[in-house]
Amino acid sequence: MRVLLLGASGYVGRFVAERLLADPAVHLTALGRGDEADVRFDLATGSPGALTRFLDAVHPGVVINCAGAIRGTASELTRQNTVATATLCEAVRRSNCRSRLVHIGCAAEYGPSQPGSSIAEDALARPGGPYGVSKLAATELVLGSGLDAIVLRVFSPTGPGTPAGSPLGRLADSLRRAMQHGDNELKLTGLGVQRDFVDVRDVARAVHAATLSAAQGVVNIGTGHAVRLREAATALARISGYGGALHELDAPLGPPAQRGPESAALPVPPPQPGPYPDGCGAWQQADVRTARDRLGWRARIGLEESLADIWMEAACRL
Repeated sequence: MRVLLLGASGYVGRFVAERLLADPAVHLTALGRGDEADVRFDLATGSPGALTRFLDAVHPGVVINCAGAIRGTASELTRQNTVATATLCEAVRRSNCRSRLVHIGCAAEYGPSQPGSSIAEDALARPGGPYGVSKLAATELVLGSGLDAIVLRVFSPTGPGTPAGSPLGRLADSLRRAMQHGDNELKLTGLGVQRDFVDVRDVARAVHAATLSAAQGVVNIGTGHAVRLREAATALARISGYGGALHELDAPLGPPAQRGPESAALPVPPPQPGPYPDGCGAWQQADVRTARDRLGWRARIGLEESLADIWMEAACRL
């Protein structure tokens, strides 16, 4: 099976590439902006016609879109997430290869939800920020394209390679710096949020399963269990061997307009703090029955293992 992967150098894309390369039945081609790509192409600025010609030459059976941006201005996010997806859909539609499209969406498309609830795929999407809006628009383009397409709405990916700007990545970095400097108290904010953390290696398994499935539409990818960030912080402190105290400051420290994407779980005082920087409110938990029933997939890797891998990477910088 010929597979074309876009965004292979990104956080999720790297693990998807690793998973696919382990399958002897897959012939993988990576397309992207970086030097590590097999073919250089920028979805946000390239033309559908040029991409169509490449598709007709390579003739992939599956196209996987892991490309996109998670932070930036509203216009940058629109260009990297929405316009890029429009280019891809148009190119696949024009091509002669009739490729299946596997598109990576995100839980930010749903926006805030009722505490205690599980979000199903038919929930009304109300993204709470420009990132979620740009990703939801991309999903709508995929679903309205008329292609053989599936959108995997990934909840909060974590595990090895977790970006330093993510809540768990910043927690690990804060612990590392506290241990380096001998601090016996670590002040944190934003620990009240509850998120459905799913290991990135499990996400890669879900993408692989989607390439082999006939399922279409939106499918949630998560564990089905929300975890409070303060519980993850306590577990990470234990795993790291940090003997100091975690001092929690969860009160909102600035208006929503001043809150940036790096503000969750920051040492205090942060430059632009706030409790819900991803626009998803205090609670998110996936209803994962569709992934189980239509992809035969469920999460296998527990949060403890994900946190241990996050800390192993952070400890290498001690």
